[in-house]
Amino acid sequence: MRLGMVGTGMMAGFVLPHIKGWGVDLRAICGSGRDPAKTAARADEYGIDLRFDDYRELIACPDIDTVYVAVPNALHHEIAMVAFDAGKHVVCEKPLATNARQAQEMADRAEELGLFFWEGMMAFRQPNFRHVRDAWLGRIGDIKLALAMFNRYSSRYDRFMAGELMPTFDPAFAGGSLMDINVYCVASLVGLFGEPASVRYRANMHRGIDTSGILEMDYGAFQATAISAKDCAAPSFVQIEGTKGYILSPSEANSWEYPMTLHLNNGTEETFDAHLDSWWEAEWREFQRQMDEGDLASCRAEMATSLATARVLTEARRTAGIVFPGD
Repeated sequence: MRLGMVGTGMMAGFVLPHIKGWGVDLRAICGSGRDPAKTAARADEYGIDLRFDDYRELIACPDIDTVYVAVPNALHHEIAMVAFDAGKHVVCEKPLATNARQAQEMADRAEELGLFFWEGMMAFRQPNFRHVRDAWLGRIGDIKLALAMFNRYSSRYDRFMAGELMPTFDPAFAGGSLMDINVYCVASLVGLFGEPASVRYRANMHRGIDTSGILEMDYGAFQATAISAKDCAAPSFVQIEGTKGYILSPSEANSWEYPMTLHLNNGTEETFDAHLDSWWEAEWREFQRQMDEGDLASCRAEMATSLATARVLTEARRTAGIVFPGD
């Protein structure tokens, strides 16, 4: 993987210190053009030779074969489609796009051209998540209830309430609590149980955007709930309850990073923890493995989960009356 990164913001800051150690050949970086000094500083700090101020120039660069899209949500579709048409593979940060229609267009274009297309969704690639899915879920009987809660008081919330507008709370950039952090809860639940039969989102709204909310997901035989907040804080966790016991992960749904416990009705208790030091390592090593092995089948299977998540998010917004320009 010869990677070019589009974006120099928060996500870039999380990934840049580690990505070369995960076996990824990071060759280029692109900023917005508004702050070329920041782009140059990022490039200098991490030894990136190629730097651009226009994503089209980065995509056209013959030295890269994969584009990492790490910019505000509303820009994902545009940049990814240009990359696909240039014959480049794409890693796109969560959520895939503004809505399910855009996400499907992106996936269809990648499949048509035989390209890899991954969502940068940590949740369902974490070792602890996979242990729950593959080893524990079948041991707790018939699932009855599932709850994923991710609450984090945003460092930008006070400024937003004072009248300032930034992408994370801006409908024009497809912001809000659902798209920013509840997406991890939704992806975790969809990754475990598939797409629900119906959803309903009850949101706390300010200036046309959700700052917190409760997403009800009806699976017919059981109910699941995804709760997130950027306007208040409390312990985050994932809990799954069945007729024979329950599973508890006392972690935010993006990281699944703390030791998890299995509690069975017969008194059996087990603990498991295989989390990695960096939340992003598991997904990037999996991207690299799939590319090295030409494993498009695994890539497409993961994308199916991402597309189901996109459909849930889009329907949830519809039930809450949250509208983005891309809709």
